[in-house]
Amino acid sequence: MPRLTAAFVRGVSKPGKYGDQHGLILRVQPSGSKQWIWRGTVNGKRRDLGLGGYPYVSLAEARAQAFDYRRTARQGVDPVTLRSGGVPSFTRAAETVIAMHAAKWKTRVTEDAWRSTLGAYVLPVIGSKQVDAVTTADVMACLVPIWNSKEETARKIRQRIATIMRWAIAQGYRQDNPAGDAVLAALPKQTPRKKHFRAVPHRDVSDAVATVRASKAGPLVRLAFEFVVLTAARSGEVRGARWSEIDFDSATWVIPAERMKGDREHRVPLSGRALEVLAEARRQSDGSPLVFPRKTGGEMPRWVLSKLPGRVGIDGTLHGMRSSFRDWCGETGVAREVAEACLSHRVGNAAEQAYARSDLLERRRELMEAWAEYIG
Repeated sequence: MPRLTAAFVRGVSKPGKYGDQHGLILRVQPSGSKQWIWRGTVNGKRRDLGLGGYPYVSLAEARAQAFDYRRTARQGVDPVTLRSGGVPSFTRAAETVIAMHAAKWKTRVTEDAWRSTLGAYVLPVIGSKQVDAVTTADVMACLVPIWNSKEETARKIRQRIATIMRWAIAQGYRQDNPAGDAVLAALPKQTPRKKHFRAVPHRDVSDAVATVRASKAGPLVRLAFEFVVLTAARSGEVRGARWSEIDFDSATWVIPAERMKGDREHRVPLSGRALEVLAEARRQSDGSPLVFPRKTGGEMPRWVLSKLPGRVGIDGTLHGMRSSFRDWCGETGVAREVAEACLSHRVGNAAEQAYARSDLLERRRELMEAWAEYIG
């Protein structure tokens, strides 16, 4: 319900802030001047925007503007776009798109990558342009300097610009996508090179684990590294592991779907050595819900584990340990479906997957115990 009246606004002289509806605030200064402010939340962040001064902007006009701002904010769009005829700058559009997608991204890594690449190669060129004014030539100006020297980064930047422009099309700000097929046709053709993570030969994994155990890395870092190897899990799954996911009675780690690459729950059978690693991590625990937290609290950064092999002289990557495990499975006659289930990989076509619903937990339990014994 409205709180202010035209008579009150006209007569009030006591300094302070007086609220109305839709986030509208009347601010009275000690000097007697009066300004209208809209206060609201845009994509989780509070915004205060000036609407002009009284009596140049009446209560009815300020209230109507506040209503438009509130409606715009609830759609996930910054109301400041209304000041440019409703068309946001590329920077504003990018922020809106990132905010829309961030809730579905599993970690901050993707959001940080968007901000980093756009900030380095795109915003300095077209950030201040309204999205309806961005041309194919503008997109080319962002991509050409890095298209041949930083191929993967350039491809991702084009895809991110295209995503932002699809949002602009959906909002009615423009009709075409300047980062679409025309740009790809104009740029030199790229041949993507598949990058494989360097793997330690499985016969050397035991030595690699021993090297990490004897290193000067932090206790929880050493334990997290070994737990990755023992479970054949991904680094992110281990860094984000929570005590609530560990069932010591059944010796099983249940990773929820929202933390899995394939968006489906994954049960990991824990070997005797894996349980010992968890017991030691528990002794190191400071009460954090995370199994392997960083010293200052929160999730251990990705680079802490990813750079560890190189720092201690291991000729291979942490992610490559999954390949080491798979090679060992292949050379020891482990059934393909069991080995792939350990890695949380789907096997076969959609029809086969529809009928093969078992996750082969008990067969995998025997396998993971044998793997733990093999790497000592």
